[in-house]
Amino acid sequence: MNNLLAALLITSIFFTVFVHSATDASNRDAAILLRPTENQHLQDPLGSLHDWLQTSPNAPCNWTGVSCSGGAVVALNLRSLGIAGDFPADFCLISTLRSLDLSDNSLGGNISSNSIALCSHLSSLNLSSNYFVGDLPGFPVEFLNLTVLDFSINNFSSEIPANFVNLRRLQFLSLGSNLLNESVPEFLSELTELTQLVLAVNPFRPSPLPRNIGRLAKLEFLIAPMANLEGQIPESIGNLSSMKIFDVSQNNLVGEIPKSIGGMRNAEQIELYHNHLSGEIPDAFSGLTSLLRFDASENNLTGKIPQSLAALPLESFNLNDNHLEGEIPEILGLNPNLNQLKLFNNKLSGSLPESLGMNSNLAEIDVSGNNLEGPLPQNLCYRRNLQSLIIFGNRISGSIPDDYGKCSSLLYVRIQNNELSGVVPDDFWALDLDHIEFTNNKLEGSIPPSVSNAKGLQQLLISGNNFSGNLPAEICHLKELRKIYLSGNSFSGELPYCINQFTKLLELHIRGNMFSGEIPGRLAAWRELTQLDLSSNHLSGSIPAELGTLPVLTLLNLSNNMLSGGIPEELSKSTINQLDISNNQLQGRVPVRLDTKFYLPSLLGNAELCSMNLKELPPCSRSKPASLVLVGVLSSLAFVLVVSLVWLLIKNRKLIALGCRNKQSWKITSFQKIQFSGEEVLFSLIDQNLVGSGGSGRVYRVRLKSGKMVAAKRLWEAKGLAESVFHSEMETLGRIRHVNIVRLLFSFVGDKCKVLVYDYMENGSLGDVLHGDKGGLLLDWPTRFSIATGAAQGLAYLHHDCVPPIVHRDLKPNNILLDEELRPRVADFGLAKILNRDADEEDGAMSRVAGSYGYIAPEYGYTMKVTEKSDVYSFGVVLLELVSGRRPNHENKNIVKWVREVASAEGLEEVLDSRMDASMIEYDQVEKVLNVALLCTAELPINRPSMRRVVELLKDHNTRGI
Repeated sequence: MNNLLAALLITSIFFTVFVHSATDASNRDAAILLRPTENQHLQDPLGSLHDWLQTSPNAPCNWTGVSCSGGAVVALNLRSLGIAGDFPADFCLISTLRSLDLSDNSLGGNISSNSIALCSHLSSLNLSSNYFVGDLPGFPVEFLNLTVLDFSINNFSSEIPANFVNLRRLQFLSLGSNLLNESVPEFLSELTELTQLVLAVNPFRPSPLPRNIGRLAKLEFLIAPMANLEGQIPESIGNLSSMKIFDVSQNNLVGEIPKSIGGMRNAEQIELYHNHLSGEIPDAFSGLTSLLRFDASENNLTGKIPQSLAALPLESFNLNDNHLEGEIPEILGLNPNLNQLKLFNNKLSGSLPESLGMNSNLAEIDVSGNNLEGPLPQNLCYRRNLQSLIIFGNRISGSIPDDYGKCSSLLYVRIQNNELSGVVPDDFWALDLDHIEFTNNKLEGSIPPSVSNAKGLQQLLISGNNFSGNLPAEICHLKELRKIYLSGNSFSGELPYCINQFTKLLELHIRGNMFSGEIPGRLAAWRELTQLDLSSNHLSGSIPAELGTLPVLTLLNLSNNMLSGGIPEELSKSTINQLDISNNQLQGRVPVRLDTKFYLPSLLGNAELCSMNLKELPPCSRSKPASLVLVGVLSSLAFVLVVSLVWLLIKNRKLIALGCRNKQSWKITSFQKIQFSGEEVLFSLIDQNLVGSGGSGRVYRVRLKSGKMVAAKRLWEAKGLAESVFHSEMETLGRIRHVNIVRLLFSFVGDKCKVLVYDYMENGSLGDVLHGDKGGLLLDWPTRFSIATGAAQGLAYLHHDCVPPIVHRDLKPNNILLDEELRPRVADFGLAKILNRDADEEDGAMSRVAGSYGYIAPEYGYTMKVTEKSDVYSFGVVLLELVSGRRPNHENKNIVKWVREVASAEGLEEVLDSRMDASMIEYDQVEKVLNVALLCTAELPINRPSMRRVVELLKDHNTRGI
């Protein structure tokens, strides 16, 4: 009994001590958690941590994001709570803490190695999707338990610290989407416990994959696209037997795909696309029976498609944009998993496998741009899952199989430029497709009334065939139609009057048919129509005056018909810049604005037209119209106004003479970790270092003592520009992180001095290179295309990924800088918004045209407002400069108007910059860029694409004509 009492007493004492100890620990943990908020190192603007109160029940284990075990805090998950401030290293003073997740917040600043050392007992640390800057923190003490480390999607720069090699138990390491700019270190291959390694989207110094990466035998995921990798894929990858996803796409890898790739026996996905790999694909894939997705597109691969690769049960198989030849292996048709097949832009020959589509749920096939021949496979849509059929640019012959008319899943069809013949199955016309493109084949027959079932059809492109018969009135049920191309066929009869109801129609081309009757009237619904070509038919009656009132119509061709009556005055006041009404039966006086040499070819062949100015046409009775006098007066007034504005701008612009060297007046804002002093920069702002002068200030090239080069912009003095606004805008610019945007390092603000310091770009501006003496030699077509896509991505980031969006307002080649590898960096963004405020804007003290002559969108003249669509217009002009090599107002010709005229009348080659090496020009790509540029420079902002859409169009390999 005594023993029992003693035991009970001991237990009671132990329990009391334990409870008190647990209570003390909880109180201590609560105090630690509250410390960063109390000293303002951590802010909670959304109130997500409202329940973090010392007096709350069971504190802190019931607090938001806190997990406990046995009364001790073991995990903090504050993901996506909107918290801001510095890295709260104090949290790691909780000795029982094992997992810390601060991802997807607004934390920023530097993280020192000393502060990270406090967290050495953690097993998981996630700081992803924040705004941390400076060097990656090192790990000066042993982290014996750390298995998960995620620093991705931040603004870390410099190198991966060497002491990362001490993280021996690390299983997950993600450093993706930062600004790491040193080499990918070889020592990563020593972290042998790794199962996942993410290096993607970093501007690393060009470096190879670690040579001994095969030592990472447990590695399952290697994600390294856009990591500036170069050199060959190491043979040691054959030892990565646990690998599931191997992604080294969008780099600069060269050489052959190593045969050892066959050792990755558990691989499910291999991504090698957009590199410079060459040689033949090794026939070494027979053991990769788990492989579902393989993409080696956009390389320089040669030879045949290996049988061992084609025989795998792949879901997605992409080898497009290479130099492959030979036939498509028949065994592909037996694959039960095949869903996507992309082999376009190669040199493949032979016919498509007959069994293709019979054994799998094939959804997408693109074999365009090859040398394929023979018939279309009969059972391509056997499983009724086919959505996209793209086979243009081959020699496919025979008829379209009847079974294709039962392919209810089909949405997108491009089979143009082949040798297909026969009648299109009636059921095919009735499919609810988005896109039909049969152009330049030998197809015949008529469009049946059942076409009315294709409710979602947006593009009907069937020019250059032998189609005939009437255009059925049922076509008017297709309310989504945007483009109709019927030219070069044998259609006849009258145009259905109801086509005037197409509210979304952009282009209508019916040239070279036998249509008769009058042009339909009441065209107010054609608000989005940009091109109308009804030429070379048998149309009669008068020209509807409403054609001249369509707001965005730029091309109108009514030539070679039997039209009569006068030329509507409205045509001369319209937006049309390509007009052809020649060879008709028009009569009367040519409207004044069309009565010029420029329009003469568009008027010839109308015997009863008369002119006041053109000797090639019969003369009209002359009387000087009052409108000409008015035009002269207005022109004089405009000249006086322009001269006055220029004088005012010159009078009010003055360079700061003093103030930069008054150290007491400096206010410094740093956005990156820098290894130099402000004095070193400021005392270098001398004439000897001056490299340029622009609308916002002077730019100096400064070589620091360390050898690093920076660019310093000393801004023009601007009265009324509040320092608080300047600092606020600089904070916004400093948080921007994108590989195609120049990096702002820090700013100085003095009493009479404002200086911004950026990374220096070795090749200067695109304007200097493009229009300099060596522009043609230095900028070949692949380089120009790369610059176009890079600049588009940078601008899209400003418009769509920044909150709030940033409008550049002065995009031009001089504001696109090029680094040593000619990669583009958009520069000077936002400065127009900051420095050149309009008078009606908040805090506006300066009034100045937003933009540069030749790049300003036309709507600015009457709205005085700049939007994202203004930037899109400016970008379109830049694209035209890249294609043509001309300045925007070369020889006083507007480049937009000039390109439209020359490309239409003389062809693509007359637009191209003659300084480029013709052997390196990809004409399909040039045509794509030109089409995108013309979309961007549409007259009305609403008709211009967003920059996100521009990026998609430039990257879309299926975009041949937009």
